[in-house]
Amino acid sequence: MTAVTLDHLRHYAIARTLFRPTTLGRAITRLGFVQADPIRAPARAQDLTLRHRVVDYRAGDLERRYARLGIEEDFFVNYGFLPRAHHALMHPRAPRRAWTPARATQAQAVLEFVRAHGAVHPREVDAHFAHGKTTNWFGGSSNASTQLLDEMHYRGLLRVARRDGGTRVYAVRHGDATEPDKDTAAARMDALVDLVVAKYAPLPFATLGQLISHLGIGAPQWRAERAGTLARAKQRLARQRIDGVDWYWPADEKPSASRWRADERVRLLTPFDPVVWDRRRFEHFWGWAYRFEAYTPAPKRQLGYYALPLLWHDRVIGWANAGVSGGALNVTFGYVAGRAPRDAAFRRELADEVDRLRGFLGLGG
Repeated sequence: MTAVTLDHLRHYAIARTLFRPTTLGRAITRLGFVQADPIRAPARAQDLTLRHRVVDYRAGDLERRYARLGIEEDFFVNYGFLPRAHHALMHPRAPRRAWTPARATQAQAVLEFVRAHGAVHPREVDAHFAHGKTTNWFGGSSNASTQLLDEMHYRGLLRVARRDGGTRVYAVRHGDATEPDKDTAAARMDALVDLVVAKYAPLPFATLGQLISHLGIGAPQWRAERAGTLARAKQRLARQRIDGVDWYWPADEKPSASRWRADERVRLLTPFDPVVWDRRRFEHFWGWAYRFEAYTPAPKRQLGYYALPLLWHDRVIGWANAGVSGGALNVTFGYVAGRAPRDAAFRRELADEVDRLRGFLGLGG
């Protein structure tokens, strides 16, 4: 058996997730989960992720086609989109904090209102119930109706039926009302871990533990099962220790196989792309620290507000900041080495990637 090296793992990580572009539904199924983020710089994270994996994908296609795709928008290890079969593994949810009787009564009234109307925009709920304002999680003010709808969505009472201009429109969710028994819960947790590993493999042990901890968001009712879930995962997954780090991946995959080869294309990735999501793995693979700086004060930013990692072949060699002004795409680049590679193939591929980004944004030219 060929010994697995860090080079093998890097090629494997890139090639297994940057698969041949396919249909939108198949790409989501293959990814298992697509993380979402509302920042547009130059497009939302979910769109920037899917553009590399879906044939002729355009910004906003996921939102436009969501209702026909058989997927759900919800929390998992973070917030995003996943097939309904995966979504069902986490429900019914039992949040750690119970509602007060008054809050439960409020929620029941809203549930009946949504059931009667089929699908509702938050402003319709706010206009009908006049819940007023409340303090949101980051200290600002938001509509109390919006916060209640968010809570009901998280608890599985409501689902996102579609989005209108980026705002979630809710409908009643119909699902199981009975929590699985202990054995079934363990099987569900194992299935959720397999979904996580299939998305982000190969994983350093510390990241595997971190992601299993994050399952406390998607399945808070089984937080006490996380230690046992991690122990079973360590037994079930393939593992190898390289340079003092234990790496894990699906047992039926071989990172040293010749099929895992990165192509020569240049790609600008969202900070949430599976290739670069794990900053710990990023440093092992590429030897420098990438940081997401959208919430860093501007004077302290080193890469930029929404720096897109720049992948060429099997290396992340720099970053780009992209924006649209006056209908034109503007892109600036930074490089770890201090300058761009002096390679005609790189310049050609970089120009092609900027053209692809322009087409994805519908800018033409």
